[in-house]
Amino acid sequence: MTRPSTVLILGARGRLGLAAARAFAQAGWRVLGQIRPGATAPVVPGVQWLAHDLQDTAGLTAAARGARVVVHALNPAYTVAAWREQAPRLMAAALALATELRATLMLPGNVYNYGEDMPAVLQESTPQRPRHELGRIRVALEQQMAQAVKDSGGAMRAVVLRAGNFFGASEGTFLDKMVAPQLPRGKASWMGDLDVSTPWAYLPDLARTLVMLAERNDLAPFETFHFAGHQVSARQWLAVLSQVAQEQGWLQPGQALTVRRVPVWFFRLFGLASATLATIAQTSYLFSTPHRLDNSRLVQRLGAEPRTPFELAVRQSLVTMRLPLAEAPEALAA
Repeated sequence: MTRPSTVLILGARGRLGLAAARAFAQAGWRVLGQIRPGATAPVVPGVQWLAHDLQDTAGLTAAARGARVVVHALNPAYTVAAWREQAPRLMAAALALATELRATLMLPGNVYNYGEDMPAVLQESTPQRPRHELGRIRVALEQQMAQAVKDSGGAMRAVVLRAGNFFGASEGTFLDKMVAPQLPRGKASWMGDLDVSTPWAYLPDLARTLVMLAERNDLAPFETFHFAGHQVSARQWLAVLSQVAQEQGWLQPGQALTVRRVPVWFFRLFGLASATLATIAQTSYLFSTPHRLDNSRLVQRLGAEPRTPFELAVRQSLVTMRLPLAEAPEALAA
């Protein structure tokens, strides 16, 4: 283990960026959060905000001098066109910064790398055969990282921590955008099979795992780990949401949520007019194809994976949403 040092978080106002900023600060690190010039910096204790354009490598390197870890928490808009144009450029900028700082670049990976024929258990060695463009872009980004590590001559290292669907920590996830915004009306929505089990990453847990990996001094120049998270089905989600809705008086005791099933053809049809919906349609198979991430390598290295109990993680996530909760956040999460 190494002693806490300085971390630079790129895109620190985003969902993962904020969770990572909080986790590193709580662990005693000096945290530098990069935001766009002119952006409003949120109030996060222990975080020093750097309003620098990402492409200003020299200026950002000077401002972040001493950082030995760089967290890549940047994401383009959720469209194929935006990913195609911006994702390689964002990665190149992150790699340039990590090389100049002689730091370790950490990337939160996802399961887009695997196509519809993926096996039920995904290991770090599982072949990556994406059939859609988002997946091919993600594979290329990780290859870009691996090549940069080789080309750096030891100046930088890199870690990919692959996880499932994000939830918690802030707004903008599948939970608050699709599943639960109508919860006060006793309604929920879902895409895919209600009985299919898939991996879900509670962002505070994922962020704590990044910190634990960053504090290791025994990592290879380029490492990939799988974060298991919560392996749950839609029915397990709906059971917790129903319980909360009953406690809030949005449902009668024993009453179940009205579940709206959103078919894939909806995203494909309306994707003709919406690039975002068309992009969602590409990855819709992830909600109907059973799969889980094998975290054996991660547990072997860290001893355990941080994991908030699922019901508590869901309740805490609802607190971050703009719902008319009758109870105080502490009571709801208790």
